[in-house]
Amino acid sequence: MIILDTGATRALAEGHKTLNLLAGNMARTPGDLLRIPALCLMRAESEDAGASHRVLSYSSVVVDPLDAVSSVTVGTMIRDGYGGADTCHALYCALPRAEFTGMPILLTDREQNYPPGVVTVGIDSPGMLGFH
Repeated sequence: MIILDTGATRALAEGHKTLNLLAGNMARTPGDLLRIPALCLMRAESEDAGASHRVLSYSSVVVDPLDAVSSVTVGTMIRDGYGGADTCHALYCALPRAEFTGMPILLTDREQNYPPGVVTVGIDSPGMLGFH
């Protein structure tokens, strides 16, 4: 599972070359999706009018909702000092889940905002898509 936080969502909306290539490639692979936590999408839209429309136009992008269970967990993370609402929702989405196999990968422009143990990849890192 690949998750985009607020910074990665904004970068995709602004035409980030590597993220656009990733979204396009995933659209051609059945079952591969980029997940954007709802609070990251909300924050991206609040900072850049139209960002949500641009990222949701990709068929490979889905929104991870904030339901009752996740809202309680995200609220607890905020209270415990893990970051703002969008950061904590991205962190929640990066936790292992029964419905997804494998290790979640969180694409971000601010790797330092996430605790050790969370697999983060900087959107501008040279090896993001295997290019060095």
